[in-house]
Amino acid sequence: MPDLKIEEILGVMPHRYPFILVDRIIECDDRERIVGIKNVTINEPFFQGHFPGVPVMPGVLQLEAMAQTGGILLARMASAAGQVPYLMAMDKVKFRRVVRPGDQLRIEAKILNIRSRTAKFEARATVEGAVASQAEMMCMLTEQKAGA
Repeated sequence: MPDLKIEEILGVMPHRYPFILVDRIIECDDRERIVGIKNVTINEPFFQGHFPGVPVMPGVLQLEAMAQTGGILLARMASAAGQVPYLMAMDKVKFRRVVRPGDQLRIEAKILNIRSRTAKFEARATVEGAVASQAEMMCMLTEQKAGA
């Protein structure tokens, strides 16, 4: 199970600062399951406005971190290699815990099904073992390359 550092993540993801929301991959079977890490720091640009004096990571960015983690798995799968995933839908979204600077999100994603042009996966982000957010996500796999 590979341990991917940020340089390797940037090699498979089209996202760049300030929108890359996965710092490291600690587990990946290249078939159906992946675990990523997002270190949440006060230096994140979104904390300037969300919320001054009470910094909270926006839920939508937690979802984006989960989508990016699932996208890294898809990029490493032979059946989806070379394709760029575009988010299509989210279901069963729940926010259960506030995420603050200093927290470390452990993001787990598991493929539920994959077809020629779509993939569905479930994901959850935890902090110290407590679920912060979770969702089922679907994306469309395209041949379009980043920057095109």
